[in-house]
This record gives sequence, C-alpha cells and structure tokens, in this order.
Amino acid sequence: MRNLLAPYTDVIYSLFRFFAGLLFVFHGTQKLFGFPGDKAPAALWTLGFFAGLIETVGGVMIAVGFFAAPAAFLASGTMAVAYFLRHAPDGFLPIINRGELAVLYCFGFLLIAAMGSGRYSVDGILRPRSGG
Repeated sequence: MRNLLAPYTDVIYSLFRFFAGLLFVFHGTQKLFGFPGDKAPAALWTLGFFAGLIETVGGVMIAVGFFAAPAAFLASGTMAVAYFLRHAPDGFLPIINRGELAVLYCFGFLLIAAMGSGRYSVDGILRPRSGG
C-alpha cells in the first residue's frame, strides 16, 4: 500500500518537532514563572527549577530546530527521571499514575534526538544539505 503522506514527511516531522518543543516550553515557564496558570514557581536551585530550565531552553531549541538532537536527548532523559521520581511511586503503569505525558515526551524526544533537527529548522538553514 502506498503511503499518501510520504511527500510531506519533512513538513510533518517539522510540525511535530515544533509543537512538541513549544508545549514543552509551557511546562518550563510554569515551573520558572508560574505562567501559564496559577502554579507557584519552583524555588531556585531545586530539582523543579532545573527541570524548568531544561524544559524552557530545551523546548525552544527543539521547537526551532537549533541543536535539536542534543536538546531532545537531554529533554528525553529529564522526562524519564520525571516519570520514575514523580509518577512511578503511584503505580508503575502510566494509565494508573497519570504519567502518560511524561512517557510520550520521553519517547517523542528520543525520536527527535535520533532524527535531528530536520530540513525545516534553524540547523537546516545554517547547514544546508549537500546536493550530490
């Protein structure tokens, strides 16, 4: 069976990378600034503060595709740690401990780490592919 979306894989991947990074930024800004929402910011130099830094800075890097692979690798590890520290103590299965989002981010970012920034990215502009 022919994949009808095959001609659009670069665009679809870039959209996935952009929105995954952008949504990750919101998690970081909640931890750092309490925005969006009404959560209190994490105290300086705590695990929550460092997670917020990784989520904010890494999320921007992933969204725009600037060194997205290393940023996504770090973000993937952060989500694995978040799952095991925050969610797993409430039961191992994500459906029980409400850790589905951490698992999806973890493996989505692992995919980005493996695939890189992609064609439509800052890295794609700075380092164009060779034509031959």
